[in-house]
Amino acid sequence: MDGGSGLNILYAETLDAMGIDHSHLRPSKAPFHGVVPGKQAMPLGQIDLPVTFRTPSNYRKEVLTFEVVGFRGTYHAILGRPCYAKFMAIPNYTYLMLKLSGPNGVITVSTSFQKAYECDIECCEYAAAITFTEELAVQLAEGTEDQPDSKQSATSFEATEGVKEVLLDPSSFDGRTVRIGATLSPK
Repeated sequence: MDGGSGLNILYAETLDAMGIDHSHLRPSKAPFHGVVPGKQAMPLGQIDLPVTFRTPSNYRKEVLTFEVVGFRGTYHAILGRPCYAKFMAIPNYTYLMLKLSGPNGVITVSTSFQKAYECDIECCEYAAAITFTEELAVQLAEGTEDQPDSKQSATSFEATEGVKEVLLDPSSFDGRTVRIGATLSPK
């Protein structure tokens, strides 16, 4: 549930898991912001999919338009304001519930606070990893402008001066590192 989102978003990974071919996508109209921290995202396309809430005895089904994105997310989909408007649903973020009317009474969709917390943690870790990866890519791109040291053999992998170990993925607990020169210029 994302009441701040003006879009319904579906991740390509979810579309693939559903067995829906990408050839069913229509071209998207424009990029959007706010899903990837500080970046503009261009959808792969749009798709209309039926969405059903609850059980056969009391359910609501509507067709929603989703923007399909090609990057990894921590959710399967994000339901935004277009979903709430179509279902005439009322989200309650305090109780983590979504309520909408059904043919046989009110339909309540909810989750646990534990699951919401786990999703938030995973989302924050993912955003931090994206930011770290981008910063590392910028540092590596800037470092390629430096000329290689002519004193070092082309086949040597030993550092001629001090080295610094840096975690490859700070959000991972596997401890994999890479060694970089500790005396590299800031450029």
